Amino acid sequence: MGVRSVENLGFGGDMSGINLNGKCVWLTGASSGIGEALALELASRGAKLAITARRAEVLEQLVARIRAKGGEAWSFPGDVLNLDQMKQVVAAIELNIAPIDLAIPNAGTHLFTVPESFDCAEYLFVMQLNYGGMLHCIEAVLPGMLARKRGYLAPVASLAGYRGLPRAAAYGASKSAMIHFLESIRFHLKSKGVTISIVNPGFVRTPLTDKNDFHMPFIVDADQAARIICQGIERGKREIAFPFPFNWILKLARILPDAIYERIVDRLW
Repeated sequence: MGVRSVENLGFGGDMSGINLNGKCVWLTGASSGIGEALALELASRGAKLAITARRAEVLEQLVARIRAKGGEAWSFPGDVLNLDQMKQVVAAIELNIAPIDLAIPNAGTHLFTVPESFDCAEYLFVMQLNYGGMLHCIEAVLPGMLARKRGYLAPVASLAGYRGLPRAAAYGASKSAMIHFLESIRFHLKSKGVTISIVNPGFVRTPLTDKNDFHMPFIVDADQAARIICQGIERGKREIAFPFPFNWILKLARILPDAIYERIVDRLW
């Protein structure tokens, strides 16, 4: 099966998608990994791109790369842990570029969790950054979308949020919280003109996964992940889960009895 066929496979029916050309897109966590690849892909599709991360100098370098290729991009540094900063960023984007059509809260981190040296602060930090950071972005951008009666949210969660996995207690819990929140709030927003796609990648080759010391099945490159995500958004997929068949395997794992699931995971890890 070729890459094109793999990228077309996923779960979740289609909703009303969005043509990215000419749309104002706000992307957080844009300085590296999936975020950096997404920034380049979005710009190549004609988006007016506002990128956010903590490292202003890295953002400026990325803006320069995009503009050198003929794309439109602007840098809006900020920390997703700071709600006031996110509100200021959104206000600046909408004042200087255009109302935000699509927001992609992508900023996040991964931390291996070792119960033998349990430190709840580590778990709470990952939850605050991954889940809380997304909430800050949504609180900042959602009022404008509701007022305009149109908008698109596509936060980046993870397949790790489906079921508990070894060493992923902090990361998986934060991603599970994101998925649950987004599935729930979709019921409230679908009649308000705001569309939600939940982005659930598996293993993607990034600086974060480069630190992993275990086999990562079906791992994909960041640029391929970015293409899949953008295609899913343009088609209005409720869930953009990849890569195939890893997404199917983990989907099915959610309905397995606990004893069977634990035996399988014990053998794999």
